[in-house]
Amino acid sequence: MSAETNTPVVELRDIHVHHRARGGKLFAPNIVRAVNGVDFSVSRGETVGIVGESGCGKSTLASVLVGLQEPTSGTVLFRGKDASKRNAAGRKEFGRSVAVVFQDPSTALNPRLTISDILTDPLKIHGIGNAASRAAKVTDLLSVVGLPASAASAMPNQVSGGQRQRVAIARALALDPDIIVADEPTSALDVSVRAQVLNLLTDLKASLNLGMVFISHDIQTVRYVSDRICVMNAGQIVEQGTAAQVFENPSNEYTRTLLGAAPSLLQL
Repeated sequence: MSAETNTPVVELRDIHVHHRARGGKLFAPNIVRAVNGVDFSVSRGETVGIVGESGCGKSTLASVLVGLQEPTSGTVLFRGKDASKRNAAGRKEFGRSVAVVFQDPSTALNPRLTISDILTDPLKIHGIGNAASRAAKVTDLLSVVGLPASAASAMPNQVSGGQRQRVAIARALALDPDIIVADEPTSALDVSVRAQVLNLLTDLKASLNLGMVFISHDIQTVRYVSDRICVMNAGQIVEQGTAAQVFENPSNEYTRTLLGAAPSLLQL
């Protein structure tokens, strides 16, 4: 493998994200340690699952990964270089390389734009192609996520929740990213379509050699899609390893509690 292949697309080193909470005293404010000393990396071609209960810090960690949240301390590396020192061109390159799929497609998609406009928008922002090539790209993206070409003229509220999430995934793929960060991408969907979206993400990862960070509170669902699993609790990664290692020989008591208590979304 080449050195470029071995280098993680995004790497976090000793990341801390602290928030000042309401309450406390003037000289001793309450500090919430949303992320507290996390090391993490993701490379192209692997799926890393992050699992933990609500409030454990996994969504905050995702925000740091995609550049929406500046850490209080620690280092974010993009292709081996300090991401905090990137210029405008570097930020644009980061935006093309790291895509995100949010939890609720109803709020993640602009309700005033057609699906075609939603998928074309990233291409326009990054100056990719002309009108004809962008229209062809929209058709290709819809096909990749299993939607008909006729969906391009629809508004988001004219398609189902599962179809909206497929549009959100298509938008994430528009710039041919290296990795996709999927933050609870199935939790807002009906049970009947969750497995379909999970299968789609798994197929896309394999066919496009994508890296993927899959975030969920359901450890069984994370196991279904992940090569490697990180278990978070109280802002820290308390256990990580291959899916087989974490499930067959968990070393942390919190992991064992998750395994024993969390039902699978795929079995509901």
